[in-house]
Amino acid sequence: MVDFEKLSEHLQEKPSDREELEARVIAALRTIRDPEIPLNIYDLGLIYELDVQESGEVSVRMTLTTPNCPVAESFPTVVQTALWFVDGVSDVNVELVWEPPWSSEQMSEAARLQLGLL
Repeated sequence: MVDFEKLSEHLQEKPSDREELEARVIAALRTIRDPEIPLNIYDLGLIYELDVQESGEVSVRMTLTTPNCPVAESFPTVVQTALWFVDGVSDVNVELVWEPPWSSEQMSEAARLQLGLL
């Protein structure tokens, strides 16, 4: 689920500010693939809220494509673990939510194009 080779490419240097740290966190989220749809969770629109503090604290509110997803219980830990590898991150909180329900409308344009939905 996590492409650790791509993840390690983004972790070579410490970020210099909050915006750079947020960019690194997003890059890390883009290394995590949905277990059922062959796209990353960020472009799929599974990340509802991302809060990155200058102190390195990261909070993520996310969903999955369906509440019946077989990895619903373990997937937040996968996300949390990947984010812990980002230099500059001091704490990670991942909250799994089901409201609003995910729909393909939340996908990025690039994701929809990749799946042939445009």
